[in-house]
Amino acid sequence: MTTDLIEGLEEKLRLAMLNSDIAVLDDLIADDLVWTMHTGGVSNKEQDLEAHRSGIFRFTKLEVSDRQLHPLSRDCIIVTLQAEIEGILNDQTFSDVYRFTRVWLQRNNRWQIAAGHVSQLSFVP
Repeated sequence: MTTDLIEGLEEKLRLAMLNSDIAVLDDLIADDLVWTMHTGGVSNKEQDLEAHRSGIFRFTKLEVSDRQLHPLSRDCIIVTLQAEIEGILNDQTFSDVYRFTRVWLQRNNRWQIAAGHVSQLSFVP
């Protein structure tokens, strides 16, 4: 079932983010990624990979809850989730709770994240 596959890819993504595994991230993120960050800025795949590659950004904790999959078609699944994240950004530690939306598309028999959005939660429901 496709939703089981996406659940597995989501866990693979979580571990790759935690470990800054560039090869896995490169495989899971579409070349034409459009990502809206919690600051309102929009980034792309290369910017995301470079943040991990350079060490500017590092996760030390990434705990996911309330993950829901919303199949739109045979080739498109929206994933929403909440994540408690701790890490280091520009040598400053941070610890916050975020809400993510990711768009997984299947193109050429391969599932990748094509778009997404993250918002910082000012309160945890």
